[in-house]
Amino acid sequence: MASSSTDYSIQQLTLETWDVFAGLVERHNGIFGGCWCTFFHDCTERGRGYDGSRDFKKRMVAAGVAHAALVMVDGEAIAWAEYGTPAELPNLHHRKQYLAEADVLPDYRITCIFVDKRYRKQGFAKAALAGALDEIAALGGGVVEGYPHEIGEKRMNNSFVYNGTRAMYEEAGFEFIRAKGMKNTVMRRTVRPD
Repeated sequence: MASSSTDYSIQQLTLETWDVFAGLVERHNGIFGGCWCTFFHDCTERGRGYDGSRDFKKRMVAAGVAHAALVMVDGEAIAWAEYGTPAELPNLHHRKQYLAEADVLPDYRITCIFVDKRYRKQGFAKAALAGALDEIAALGGGVVEGYPHEIGEKRMNNSFVYNGTRAMYEEAGFEFIRAKGMKNTVMRRTVRPD
């Protein structure tokens, strides 16, 4: 993956940055069919459809239980990495297998990374991951898990690579723990506090 030559900054998802986050999601029709990056939360309180997901995500941000590192370019969010505690992000793909094979409950999870289609293949997924890890360090650090994808020779649709790749996580210091499902992994590293 190329490294970005574009100047960027990292901001946290808060009510103050909600509009730029919403702008990124809206430019991509709600991300993955209107999800608004809510799948990994406990969605029992989420309303139906695009608007229900949007309202639910905003309530979670207001309550301080939805976190993301936003990659900002020229005042616009162009990527994010969602992170949080297992209590904040209890849902995972292949959850039954994950729980049956779990050896450690992490302090934090990174569950979704998304890059604006205009900025892909420029290193912004790595920037978002690094931003999430920096914020986790500022919060006291701990054991962090990510669930990236194994990418083979065949090109995968971006909707299937919602959390980056194993290679990207390895470059960020994560260790492969085990497979999860057919193309997913469990990766782990410890983040020291700032």
